[in-house]
Amino acid sequence: MTQTFRRTFTLNHGGEIPSLGLGVWHVSPGRQTERAVGRALRVGYRLVDTAKFYRNERSVGKAVREGRIDRSEVFVTTKLWNSDHGYDSTLRAFRKSQNRLALGPMDLYLIHWPVEGRRLESWRAMETLLADGVCRSIGVSNYMIHHLQELLDNSEVTPSVNQIELSPYNYRSRQGVVEFCQANHIQVEAYSPLTKGRRLRDSRLVEIGTRHGKTAAQVLLRWGYQHDFVVIPKSSNPEHIRENFAIDDFVLSEGDMDRLDGLNQNLTTGWDPTGAP
Repeated sequence: MTQTFRRTFTLNHGGEIPSLGLGVWHVSPGRQTERAVGRALRVGYRLVDTAKFYRNERSVGKAVREGRIDRSEVFVTTKLWNSDHGYDSTLRAFRKSQNRLALGPMDLYLIHWPVEGRRLESWRAMETLLADGVCRSIGVSNYMIHHLQELLDNSEVTPSVNQIELSPYNYRSRQGVVEFCQANHIQVEAYSPLTKGRRLRDSRLVEIGTRHGKTAAQVLLRWGYQHDFVVIPKSSNPEHIRENFAIDDFVLSEGDMDRLDGLNQNLTTGWDPTGAP
């Protein structure tokens, strides 16, 4: 029986974003993406996160259209790539992404990385997309406090979302940007919440999971859930897609959360934007 993950967060532009979604980074375009998204929708996911850079927008759109679920119930995110920054080029890039997805108005459009010297011009184009109604919410990804402050000081619209790499293994290192987002009503979205698998054998995670009858991956996702992050684990594996969804039936104790918060190793599994100008 299909169970829909019901918890959502209200974004500052209006609208609701599901608290758990499917990421499709490094999922091959074509049948692999279509199968992963279709399977996730059948399991109950209602958020799919893609990007121009992933080269699978067209496949995501096809899977959503063929998923037999009303379009209004599925929240789709895509992103502006680095080479497309600038006012006019951002508008062109958005239209191309929208055409590839073929799903009508975009639920959320993000600046993928804070490209120096061009990001404010790109944000101005994002504001135009929001005002024109072709995008319901706009936001950013990989923005640290100084990137966010620059944007807030030079624009009228606050981002609805900041998508950053977050797990217990870098939480203390990034707690400042998390708190900055929360203070400014910017929803935090955690990508690579499973550390790309690098810490799934950590005995401390395994021990917590065993006590709850859950896997290490489910513990990591539940940790993000209880911190009020949107979490978007990537998978094309049918068993993992189901497993990642099954985090709504247990609760980590305060002691569990404190222990997980303390696992910080300043771990970054991709490019670290902390020092980016």
